[in-house]
Amino acid sequence: MEITAITARTALVRSKIPGVDYVINPYLGCGHGCRYCYAVFMRKYSRQHQQAPWGTFVEVKVNLPEVLRAELRRKKRPGRALLSSVCDPYQPVEGKYRLTRQCLEILGEYGWGIDILTRSPLVCRDLDILTGLPEVTVGFSIPTDDDRVRKILEPHAPPIGARIAALKKLHDAGLHPWVFIAPMLPMNPARLHELISPYVSRVMLDPLNYRGQVRGLFHSLGWDYALTDAYASETWETLSRLFGNKAH
Repeated sequence: MEITAITARTALVRSKIPGVDYVINPYLGCGHGCRYCYAVFMRKYSRQHQQAPWGTFVEVKVNLPEVLRAELRRKKRPGRALLSSVCDPYQPVEGKYRLTRQCLEILGEYGWGIDILTRSPLVCRDLDILTGLPEVTVGFSIPTDDDRVRKILEPHAPPIGARIAALKKLHDAGLHPWVFIAPMLPMNPARLHELISPYVSRVMLDPLNYRGQVRGLFHSLGWDYALTDAYASETWETLSRLFGNKAH
């Protein structure tokens, strides 16, 4: 993993996500190295890693907290920000650089609403901040119940069991976390429901949209069925039935 420091000109990026005004991405690149990741297009914004395989580099926006504070000072009223859309805000380098934590503190000072989406139990490090924020949601990406699938498709991301343990910790702290079951990878839907349903306020579902990136890998593993529209539809219907009104 190659880690480099860069400077950012902006922190808040206008969002097209419903209910979110801006997104904040403290890092360019992601150490989790998910094989299906849609964010590979972000390489074109790198000066150093345009040809590097996704998951082999992270560029750290070392001045982001200062830029964010300056931008928030100029806003007439609080908005809502998502951490993050094209990287994991709690990927491994966050343990050292703490950019996400600093952004949370600053957003809290200015009364902004915050949405977090991550795969990492590292988010629990910041429970001292999160439990004091009036407008915060925390979502976990858990696309399968099978850690063998995770090891192949999300090779450097935290184990599924560790995510569920963190989900429980957030739930027990009163944060009402949610789960993004996306992309819907090879799984046992009933088991995934059993594992996460006690701890979630809602789940969101989304199929595997960028199938071309993993077609060869899926074929070699005998997972061709998981690339079909039928699999996506059947899995969606099963999860929707199991989660009931929690599913969206």
